[in-house]
Amino acid sequence: MSTLPIYRWRLAPDGLATRRQLRAMGLRPGGQDVAAELQRPRRRRGPLVAYLYRIDRAKPVRAMTPARRSALARANRARRTCPTCRRDAGYVIPASLGACVPCTDSN
Repeated sequence: MSTLPIYRWRLAPDGLATRRQLRAMGLRPGGQDVAAELQRPRRRRGPLVAYLYRIDRAKPVRAMTPARRSALARANRARRTCPTCRRDAGYVIPASLGACVPCTDSN
């Protein structure tokens, strides 16, 4: 069993990137294994950990299909729809409230 190389915050070599950095470049890990670990030390808690992937093995992000785009629109619409009054609130309804603000205030 091999262990991953661990780099300190901001000291990772070129050619490695996090998922977020890959996404900003229009790439995705594409099924490759994690190449290294990035650790940011914190006081009184364990370090923040990010996984690094090789940029040369990354694949381009898949194009959004019309079916995927409509499914995403339906999911976002469902997150904005109040379960109490069934209206589109215009914002994502917080799980802590469970309903839109007017419905929560009236209860």
